[in-house]
Amino acid sequence: MNSTRTLVSPAALARPRGKAVYWTVFTAVVVLFALAFLFPVYWMVTGALKSPDEVARTPPTLAPEHWHLGGYTDAWNLMQLPQHLLNTVVQAAGAWACQLVFCTAAAYSLSKLRPAFGKAVLGGILATLMVPAQALLVPKYLTVADLPLIHTSLLDDPLAIWLPAAANAFNLYLLKRFFDQLPRDVLEAAEIDGAGPLRILWSVVLPMSRPVLGVVSIFALVAVWQDFLWPLMVFSDTGRQPISVALVQLSQNIQLTVLIAAMVIASIPMVALFLVFQRHIIAGISAGSTKG
Repeated sequence: MNSTRTLVSPAALARPRGKAVYWTVFTAVVVLFALAFLFPVYWMVTGALKSPDEVARTPPTLAPEHWHLGGYTDAWNLMQLPQHLLNTVVQAAGAWACQLVFCTAAAYSLSKLRPAFGKAVLGGILATLMVPAQALLVPKYLTVADLPLIHTSLLDDPLAIWLPAAANAFNLYLLKRFFDQLPRDVLEAAEIDGAGPLRILWSVVLPMSRPVLGVVSIFALVAVWQDFLWPLMVFSDTGRQPISVALVQLSQNIQLTVLIAAMVIASIPMVALFLVFQRHIIAGISAGSTKG
């Protein structure tokens, strides 16, 4: 009978001293990792509650000596956060919808319809992952500045965010790998019942792919929400800029505490999104890692 070798034997863990040592080490490691991840968040939230003099003090204080809530209200009003948050929501929602539609259709085609030269097309798509994102900025900018065939500029338009986001090789490959693992018997049964490729995609494949679609949705939204360089290039109108660009553009004459408060407010939607859908995210990751 084969047994799994571990650092601590089962016999040692069965003893009271072994259990005490194990749980002490385990608790210490968990606490250290929690502090490493949560302390920067705590520092940012409490930094906005300090006075400008206190936040710049050396050595810094762990907690505010006097709580100032005005930093958050000033950030909300002075930096025009409602407008920029709305811009970000519109850009992220459009990019998410375009990416979900086009990547899902392409992944389904490459996985189940098996077109001619499908492997070559997939190889070319995956090859783009080897190209640095910065190297594609100039070609993308020239494309959206003068759209081929129709010669229309998409600068200062949400389409400049939506259309490039639709071509995401990583999410396309993630969807294809998940579609490859779907039971072939279920799809064949739908074909026998007379369902066409589009009906199978809509009625069979998509309902079975909710976990991975949730993961792709999170990736798409976070990528647009935290992107800075590309929106900075395509949005010269400050009234149309997303929150990531506006924080930098409007921070020159703003107090540090107000800027920190604006950063906290800008991060709340993505944190809330993760907390609400964390079960679906974990389920989608685990579903994509198993076969069958």
